[in-house]
Amino acid sequence: MSLRPGDCKLLTPGRYLRKGLAVNADAGTEIIKTENVTKRFGELVAVDRVNYVLREKEVAGIVGSNGAGKTTFFNLITGYYPPDEGTILYQGEDITHVSPEKRVDMGMMRTFQLTSTFDNLTVIDNLVLSFFRAHKSASLFPLFLTTRKRYRKEEKIAESLETFGLQNESNKQVKHLSLGEKRRLEIAMAILAEPRVLLLDEPLAGLAELEIKEVLGVLSKHVGKQTILIVEHKISQVEDFLERLTVMHEGKIIADGTCEECLRAPEVRRSYWQIETPADGTDDARR
Repeated sequence: MSLRPGDCKLLTPGRYLRKGLAVNADAGTEIIKTENVTKRFGELVAVDRVNYVLREKEVAGIVGSNGAGKTTFFNLITGYYPPDEGTILYQGEDITHVSPEKRVDMGMMRTFQLTSTFDNLTVIDNLVLSFFRAHKSASLFPLFLTTRKRYRKEEKIAESLETFGLQNESNKQVKHLSLGEKRRLEIAMAILAEPRVLLLDEPLAGLAELEIKEVLGVLSKHVGKQTILIVEHKISQVEDFLERLTVMHEGKIIADGTCEECLRAPEVRRSYWQIETPADGTDDARR
């Protein structure tokens, strides 16, 4: 589906129902919340007093053009930047000044917050390392002193290989994977750690259309099991996957709701699509 501006309904606060996905009936519990979060770089206000709520087991996305502030906001949520003003809450607890590593321990997993992939190791050994860190020891050093083979038959690792379609690549060195396969492995490693919130920063960048479908296909298997937040540049790549969309422009949130609702919002049409909306609200593009 390729959604054009004008093919959607106007934002109605509090609605997150989207075609094609059943929304979790328990959605509503706040898991991440920001209050007036601001980040400046010199004279540039990259994130400007942003109030945002991510709910338990939601599948949400943040989009915006280059310079909109979405990646900076993502870095604030995950602890890579400290805010100049405002508060960040996780399950009601103030984590504004908590380190990225501690946020991982609390259940917030950003794909590159892992030890990263070890390109000279096999796919299955990368999964073993992720499993060991999450379930056995925070340090990987003991694993290198023993052997990884004893963990290769762990049920969760076998399930992960199957879920992410990596069975045939399990003994292949990561450096020989395609970009799409490597993205699937990175996400598999993140999910294997069983985070409460999975945070993905442009996971589809550089992928071919088939690879995008494969990545979204495996992510869709975790809808309703984990809270998922994706930052993307192109709406068209994620609109069929998301329950809820947030659009940023010049450091501010300009729309929040379903994809259909957000893309109809006049400010989104002006800022994101660069389409002027007539004062009477009619849609010349559809005439």
